[in-house]
Amino acid sequence: MKFTRELSTTITIRSVSEDGLKIGDASYQRSIAITSDEVFDSWCDKAITALQCEDFADLLATEPEIVILGTGQSNMFPPRELVFAFARRNVGLEVMDTKAAARTFNVLASEGRKVAAVLYL
Repeated sequence: MKFTRELSTTITIRSVSEDGLKIGDASYQRSIAITSDEVFDSWCDKAITALQCEDFADLLATEPEIVILGTGQSNMFPPRELVFAFARRNVGLEVMDTKAAARTFNVLASEGRKVAAVLYL
């Protein structure tokens, strides 16, 4: 899936495919974490069902108002405790497939929202 509109002030996800992610001019063939200003290419890439709040420490340090978790080709839910941990921090956690997560990230970033995303392939 290609996204055509690119914004110069934020990182933009240009495409998502089975082969990887294209963000700006860079291609990634692994799961990554991003904010509208930075790509964290050292994402832990553990199973979604094993994620803990500590895994998001670098992203949470950027003080996002929402974190989008793209779970690959289909929607998978993280542990309930992770959702509760985000709620206790007053940070939204939205879970969706990676293509939907990429579109949502681009829209929120273009609106100037403090958004972060973790995108699994």
